[in-house]
Amino acid sequence: MPGGRLTQAERQQIASGLADGLAYAEIARGLDRPTSTVTREVMRNGGPTSYRADLAHRATEHRTHRRRPAAPRGTQAPPPVDGRDMEAVAAFEETFTTVMMASGMPKMMSRVMACLTLTDSGSLTAAELAQRLQVSPASISKAVTFLESQAMVRRERDEGRRERYIVDDDIWYQAMLASARSTAQIVDIARQGTKVLGPHTPAATRLENVARFLDFVTESITRAAEQARDILHTSAAAPPTGTDTPRPDRG
Repeated sequence: MPGGRLTQAERQQIASGLADGLAYAEIARGLDRPTSTVTREVMRNGGPTSYRADLAHRATEHRTHRRRPAAPRGTQAPPPVDGRDMEAVAAFEETFTTVMMASGMPKMMSRVMACLTLTDSGSLTAAELAQRLQVSPASISKAVTFLESQAMVRRERDEGRRERYIVDDDIWYQAMLASARSTAQIVDIARQGTKVLGPHTPAATRLENVARFLDFVTESITRAAEQARDILHTSAAAPPTGTDTPRPDRG
């Protein structure tokens, strides 16, 4: 599998694939590249509807020239943390951010969400987030306000009275319920519309069908979230000890 930066020819192939309506995975197979590489390339350069190969290539060259010069020879790279390859972690965080953006979340909110989610503590202060993401505290505040409105982040104060932003085990459950409540509002307004438009008219029928569909989906999502909630609190598997674990007696 080829490595390194994408070439201009590869970017042209990505643009052609998008124009043909191909999925990222299919484009990636044609390039013999990871799907995440194609996804990240497209999302950081305008998205699937605005991607232009020549503009993407120039933007990448510009970003490369703006980067800091290489460290002098003999300077060692920062040591791995907990045995992790930090370059791989950084690349995954960028991919995670890209996927969140593809789901409809704005860029800065996606970056904050990815940063918090991939931190072992799941908790950072505004100053820590600003330092990690190299953005202003105002950008962090705006992103967190949005994420709070979606029930994806919560705040609390630590012992030093600093405000911390937290992604805990229950956040995704709460976010799913918030999404269901938002969809339920669409159901309510659609049913109000059927009365305004008059019974048995095509527009009223359309709205009623939308309401019934979303009502069913919302109920199903809420029920599934309740049933699966315990999965979010499952502890990480203990490392193998080298001894066989007794199996429960099924007799």
